[in-house]
Amino acid sequence: MGIYEELKERGLIAQVTDEPLIRELINNGKATFYIGFDCTADSLTAGHFMALTLMKRLQMAGNKPIALIGGGTTMIGDPSGRSDMRKMLTREDIDHNAECFKKQMSRFIEFGEGKAVMVNNADWLLNLNYVDLLREVGACFSVNNMLRAECYKQRMEKGLSFLEFNYMIMQSYDFYYLFKNYDCNLQFGGDDQWSNMLGGTELIRRKLGKDASAMTITLLTDSNGIKMGKTAGNAVWLDAEKTPPYDFFQYWRNVADADVIKCIKMLTFLPLEEIREMEKWEGGQLNKAKEILAYELTKLVHGEEEAEKALEAARAVFGGSGSSDNMPTCAFDAKEVSVIEALVASRLAPSKAEARRLIQQGGVSVNDEKITDISAVVDISGGAILKKGKKQFVKLTAK
Repeated sequence: MGIYEELKERGLIAQVTDEPLIRELINNGKATFYIGFDCTADSLTAGHFMALTLMKRLQMAGNKPIALIGGGTTMIGDPSGRSDMRKMLTREDIDHNAECFKKQMSRFIEFGEGKAVMVNNADWLLNLNYVDLLREVGACFSVNNMLRAECYKQRMEKGLSFLEFNYMIMQSYDFYYLFKNYDCNLQFGGDDQWSNMLGGTELIRRKLGKDASAMTITLLTDSNGIKMGKTAGNAVWLDAEKTPPYDFFQYWRNVADADVIKCIKMLTFLPLEEIREMEKWEGGQLNKAKEILAYELTKLVHGEEEAEKALEAARAVFGGSGSSDNMPTCAFDAKEVSVIEALVASRLAPSKAEARRLIQQGGVSVNDEKITDISAVVDISGGAILKKGKKQFVKLTAK
């Protein structure tokens, strides 16, 4: 089985422009491909995980990744999948976020001469002359076709700014630039990027001729329909300071039963033969599958040692022993703390209002005793186990 066939069996391919050529390129290690990452925060999230593991798989098969940092496109904002305009960031914010991305990507992709490269589209987009861009690129785009694109349709009723309307042109220019300067012949992206990515393919065809377009291929990954776990309603980051390894582990441990095998296929590097056997699992065996998923992904992001700690802590609590040295801990200066304060400080609740709601709905316990009083205070001098629901917990201690 070639890498292309493996990607298909793992459910990673949604749409392609020229499947025979894509198969030949990828299976023979001839693809130089890029995936773009806009720098809207100082850490990548679980939502980027599929792109990172996909780049790793393709590099292992001999293909060359280009990690494109969107220093320029981040200043515009992609309207795809959004109901309002993205917050405007300063150049300094974007540069800082880009540096953080580089460190995290290096855990997945091997950079160096003849290997993966990392580029920033700010290097070419921010130096473009507006009139020159309109003359060179603008004539290649039909406004009528752009307005029919899915990435714009959902925003038309609520309002689409002219700033965001330019995003497709900027993303298309990225592929055009990388094709000319980095021999990039393939682009990857999420299913919601299809229209934007086709724009790049068309721009190369229009500017460089029909022969050039033969090596310009669009392939997409699709993560639609997977119901992931939650951590107090917050994003799940790859940065351990933002989402501790145990919380990251629990995020994947809490995927829906219907999605766990799909996630294992798409995101882990377990052999397909082993996964095919897992597809026969049902009932309680699915909990084992979730544990495998959580362990494998935590190991990829945070290393084997942290994955082992998270696994041991989860088994200690949910297996009935009730405590573990590796259990997530939240320490306080006092020997007593209000349950509401503890919920917020431990990030089991994003706010005091949410903490009160959780208590009132019966979703909070301390040492396995349900808390019903929103003014409850707990003695933590000897340690106490605070739980939210059945799957999220933290050990409260006094410093």
